[in-house]
Amino acid sequence: MSKLTLSREDAKIWGVCSGIAKWSNIDVSVVRILFAVGTIIGVGSLILIYILLAMILD
Repeated sequence: MSKLTLSREDAKIWGVCSGIAKWSNIDVSVVRILFAVGTIIGVGSLILIYILLAMILD
């Protein structure tokens, strides 16, 4: 399995969702929709996780 990294080629903000999609072989649209739904249901907690991943991943 490849290393989880940010994706610069299909990035909208920092490339976290596209990096996760590439790492898990899932369409990037699915990952972005799941992130949006999870953010709404989780009252924004995924936004903090997204920012942390953007800082940690290379």
